[in-house]
Parts: sequence; structure tokens; C-alpha cells
Amino acid sequence: MDVEGGGGGAPPRGRNSWGWQKGTLLLAYQSFGVVYGDLCISPVYVYKNTFSGKLRLHEEDEEILGVLSLVFWSLTLIPLLKYIILVLGADDNGEGGTFALYSLLCRNSKMGLLNNMRANHGSLSAYNKEEPCKESRNSMLIKAFFEKHYSLRVVLLLFVLMGTSMVIGDGVLTPTMSVLAAVSGLRIKFPELHENYTVLLACVILIGLFALQHYGTRRVGFLFAPILISWLTCIGGIGIYNIIKWNPSVIRALSPYYIYNFFRKAGKDGWSSLGGIVLCLTGAEAMFADLGHFSKLSLRLGFTIVVYPCLVLAYMGEAAYLSKHREDLQSSFYKALPDRVFWPVLFIATLATAVGSQAIISATFSIISQCRALGCFPRIKVVHTSSHVHGQIYIPEVNWVLMSLCLAVTIGFRDTEMIGNAYGLAVILVMCATTCLMFLVITTVWNRWVVWAAAFTVVFGSVELLYLSACLAKVPHGGWLPLLLSLTTLLVMSTWHYGTAMKQQHEVQNKVCLDHFLGLSSGIGLVRVPGVGFVYSSTTNGVPPMFAHFVTNFPAFHRVLIFVSLQTLAVPKVSPEERFLVGRIGSPANRLFRCIVRYGYKEGRWDHFNFENQLLMKVVEFLRHQDGGGGDRMSAAASGEDEAMSVIPATSSSGGSNQHAFDAGTTTSSCEIDATAGGGGRRKVRFDDDGGGGGEEEEEAAEVKELMEEKEAGVSYMIGHTCVFAHESSSAVKKFAVNVVYGFLRRNSRRPAVVLGIPHTSLIEVGMAYRV
Repeated sequence: MDVEGGGGGAPPRGRNSWGWQKGTLLLAYQSFGVVYGDLCISPVYVYKNTFSGKLRLHEEDEEILGVLSLVFWSLTLIPLLKYIILVLGADDNGEGGTFALYSLLCRNSKMGLLNNMRANHGSLSAYNKEEPCKESRNSMLIKAFFEKHYSLRVVLLLFVLMGTSMVIGDGVLTPTMSVLAAVSGLRIKFPELHENYTVLLACVILIGLFALQHYGTRRVGFLFAPILISWLTCIGGIGIYNIIKWNPSVIRALSPYYIYNFFRKAGKDGWSSLGGIVLCLTGAEAMFADLGHFSKLSLRLGFTIVVYPCLVLAYMGEAAYLSKHREDLQSSFYKALPDRVFWPVLFIATLATAVGSQAIISATFSIISQCRALGCFPRIKVVHTSSHVHGQIYIPEVNWVLMSLCLAVTIGFRDTEMIGNAYGLAVILVMCATTCLMFLVITTVWNRWVVWAAAFTVVFGSVELLYLSACLAKVPHGGWLPLLLSLTTLLVMSTWHYGTAMKQQHEVQNKVCLDHFLGLSSGIGLVRVPGVGFVYSSTTNGVPPMFAHFVTNFPAFHRVLIFVSLQTLAVPKVSPEERFLVGRIGSPANRLFRCIVRYGYKEGRWDHFNFENQLLMKVVEFLRHQDGGGGDRMSAAASGEDEAMSVIPATSSSGGSNQHAFDAGTTTSSCEIDATAGGGGRRKVRFDDDGGGGGEEEEEAAEVKELMEEKEAGVSYMIGHTCVFAHESSSAVKKFAVNVVYGFLRRNSRRPAVVLGIPHTSLIEVGMAYRV
């Protein structure tokens, strides 16, 4: 198991066992600073928000114990049983979150709209990691039902995007709610303190929190972990103190009977209070979304051994204090603190709110990165902050937008009650989305009986729907905010996905077949200029319409031409051995090649200088392998192209010589390519061609020599600068979506050449206008 990569599996045996255990414990320690903060800070405001409405009229022991019982069983059912025990098992090769569940469905069936990313890549081992098992009849029926109805697949994608949008909305509400609730404790000791000062202090803390994000999850985790561990120690110890001092009998509330008694006594007011109780579940979804930063075992250890017991003790202690001090319902957490520890706990609570915010901020980065890679979010800069854990990232644009929105909500709302109403709705909607997706994963990916999937959905879905009904009643009182944020994000994501899909579909439909292109080239007097040309496009066969348009208007291109297609697959990571798929287009005399480079949706891209040299290395290795039978062949004859492609494995960087011999008769030639090995060290790979072969080997060596000579002559990069417009006969909705929304997003996102890191002085951009 790759502990740092977040994978699952059995621990290794032998001398690596201690290293594996040490790595797991280290990740568990870091997880305190990233994953659980949101969940652990909730005792500050749960009772206050629960008793802020009509429930304040019910201040008897039965109601207080009933709320405690609801909190205990909610924590047990949702974070512990649902997420830690069950949902973490639905990881996508170590990645979690709403989009990870959707990618599982896309990879194992045709239920999703991301299946095109699997086209022509069925041999990829990452798609076949799961143990083959007999597919159940229910699984086949569900898959067939979705495959038959395209509209259901569209609804499923929109549903996933809605859940993803809600998590992003959490990224705005969590820091605001946590920080504002913590600093409000100052007014316990200073009642005359104006709320403007607490709001100002909250804004300063928020700015500092977001300013730390560029250091990365690992450094932030090490910095924040001691804070959260201290916080958990404080609330757990104070909880024990309050239980012993005020009311040891609160342990009775662990019986679910008190939930029944609570609703019997409080009635409709008890149902309305569920909008406050649901705040004890905030951060449960972040545990799953942050899985890519850590591992399943590290999260399970941290939650079950430390987080869960401390939270239960904290809620029990606060309930014990409230049972004797009902007048303190609106400030019970800070009132329950002994005077001697008030200021230290207030200080730690303020720091812990930053930790609580970190969980959802990291989850937001992870989810947006997945969406961007899979074509559901505009092009933005993603910085990988760790060379060991590929899921630890930082997104500058998203970070500063989140900070601006947090400051706006803090200044605009000021009141934790209204923010809590918004917060609860966002939290429970994400959980409902995960429950529905888990039904499909259990039946179609795990191939379990539909009875088990139905039991999972009924048990957890009924609890979540009960909470959801109470939260929806608070939409006019602040609950509209997450709906507005999520709908805005959903509009951006769905429009970008639609525009990108239309653009790619137009390119596939208008690609030029090779014979027609060569005939066109001979008819216009095509000139081949010295050098190597890289042509970037999304098409994996045929000639891209962008390049055909360029040649028609400017009949010249390089003597060696490599069509490069970058493919993001519905897997988190692609092994280096299977990353490059290289093939020849047409006859050897054309000197035309195609290279498909495959990435997972959680992977970073490249240093462009190294990437260019890697491509040339792969072409050289292809020329060496093509007649020798090396590499895994994949025929593209079905597409109408005279093209056979080979998977070129990564060059080994351990042991032996890095020289590859090419027999070329009596000809001797050599070339060097400066490249970076898989381990990150820079090395030079030398290809030596010396005598001893026949005619085919001599021709092969000549091709390699010519390729190196053309590289020395110069390298250029061609990419399309595409504008997409709706057809004149399109509906008004489509025109607005494509011409206005997608056009605005395209103009304000990072340019493809910038994302690829192409040198500006060697760039050729071809303007294209597509009517879709």
C-alpha cells in the first residue's frame, strides 16, 4: 500500500512493516491539522443554534437530554458508520469526494458522460485494477436503464455537479461560521464590546488563514495538528469535568429512547431545531473529500481513537452544565468553561477555528482540481505542494475568491444564527448527494445485492431527509445563501462542460482524413521546412481541423511533425509505463507521428522542457520498437487511418547503461537527449547507432538521425485559438449559454498555451471559429 498516496490495501510484511506503520501514524497525525477541524469546532455553536428558535421555550431536562441523544446518534450514524466505515471504502484508487464516486461509475459503466475519456484506452491497467467478479442481474438492469436514457445521464451529471457545488459553498460558510463563533466568546467577558470589533477580528483571522494556504497541506497540517490535538484534549477534559460536577446522569441520553421522548414533548418545535443539530455533522463530507491527501487507515485511526470520543464527551459535558444552568442556553459553551481555563481555551478555540476551516478549504481545492481535469471547470493554475502525495495541491485563484466571499459573508451577516441556517442546508445537501451516488456504486461497481444498497440508502437517507426538511424551512432566514452559491457554481461548471464537449465534438466531426490531407498538400505545393513541429489538439486520429486550416492558408510545415493529444482519463493516476501511446501516420516518408499522452485527473502535468524531450525519446523508442515487436500495439484501423500505435514504457533509470543500440549497416551515428528520469533527477540519454544490421535497421537508424538533426534545426508548437459560437438557428438558451457564459469563461480562464507551459517565442496559434 502506498501510504502517502492514499491507497488502500494490506500492510506489507518484513522489514518495510515498521516503515509502513510509521507512515500511517505520520499521516494520521497530519490529518488532525487538515481533516477533522470542521467537525471538532462544532461544539462551540451547536447548542446555541439548536436552542435559538422556538425550542428555547422548552428548557426542561427532557429536551436537553433529547438534543444530546440526537447529537450522539447523529455522530455515530453519519460520520462514524456512514463515512469512516462505509463510504471511505468507495475510494477511487485512493481519491475521495463526490467526483471520485462519479468517476467510478464512469469507469465501470456507461452511466456517466465522461466515458469518452476511456475511448481507445481500454488496455490501460488502471481500468482493470478491480478483481473481476460476476455481474449481478440488478447491476446489469441499472446500467442498461441509464444507458438507454441519455436524459438520465445528464441528470446524474448535474446531480453530481450540484453536490460538488455545495462542497465549494461549504468552503465559504465553514471559515465564516467557525471563526465568528469562536471570537464571539470575547463578549462573554466583555458584554459591552461592540460586535464591529468581533467582526473585525474575525476578518483578520480569515485573511491570515487564507494567506497560509500557499505553503501546502503538508506544512499546514504539521502546523495545525498540535492546535487541534490541544483543542480536543481541552474539550474532552472539560466535558469529563462538567459531567462529574454538574450531572453524571446525562449518560442516560445515550439511549435512543430520549430521541422519541424529545419529539413527543417538543413536537413541531423539536423538528424545527434539527436545523441546528445538523451542525454537529459539519465536516463529515470533508473527511471523504480529503482522502486523497492521506489514507483510509490514517483517517479511521484518527477519528475512532481520538476525535469521536472527545466530541461525545464535549457534548455530554455541555448538556450536563445546561441541565443546571438553563439561563445560559445562548452561550452555553463558553459559560460551561471553568474560570481558570477560560482564556486559554478561548485562545485555543480561536486557533482551532482556523484548523476547522482548513478541512473544507483543502477539500475545495481537491474537488475543483478534479473538475478542472475532467473538463467541468475553467482552466486555472493548480500548484502541487508535495512531491510525495500527489493529492496535496493549492489553487491560488480559488483561494483568493474564497477569502473574498468569506469576508463578504462575515461583514454582511454578522450573526452566527443566520450563517448557521445557511451552513446546515449546504452540509446536508452534500450528504444526500453522496448517499444517492453510493446506491449506484454499491449495485454497479461493488456488484452487491440491491437489498444492501437499498438498506444503506434507507437508513442514512431517511436521517438526512429529516434534517433536510428542517433546513429547507430556514431558506428565508439565511438558507438561500448556499443555494445561490451552489447555483452560480453549477452554472459555471455545467456551461464549461457543455461548451468543451461541443468544441471537442465539432473537432472530431470535422477532422480531415490522411489521404485527403496528403492530396490537398500536393495540390497546393506544400513546402516542408527544417525543424520539428508539435501540433496540440484533442483529436486522437485523423488530421485536426485546426492544422488543415493552417496548411490551407499557409502551405508549409516542418519536416518532422508530431501530433500531440493530451488525454485526462477517469482514473486518479496513470502509471508512467502506460503514459505514452506513440504511432506513425502514413508512410515513413511523411515523417508524421502521433503521440497520445495520458494523465489521471489527480496528476500534475510537467516541466515543458523535459516534456518535449520525453516526447522525442518516445518517438525514438517507437522507431526502435516498431519492427522489433516491442511495446503493446493498438491498431487504429477501425478509425479509417493507416496508423498503428504502441504503448512505449518508461525508460528505466536504475542500473545498466542508458544507451540503446541501433544496427545500421556500416553507418555510425549518435545523439543525445537531455531528459529527466522518473525519479526527478536530470540525466542524458544517448542513442548510439553502429554497424552490423540490414536494410530495415539502416532505414530506422537514418530516421532517428534525421529526427535529431531536425530537433537541432528548431522546435515549434502549434495550438488552436478557438472561439465557439452557437449556431444562428440555435435556441435562445443555447445562445446565452455558449455565446455569453462560455465565452466569458473562456476569455477569462488561463490560455491553453500558458497551461501547457509552451515558450511564447516558439508558439504558433491558429485562430478558429466553431459554430455548434
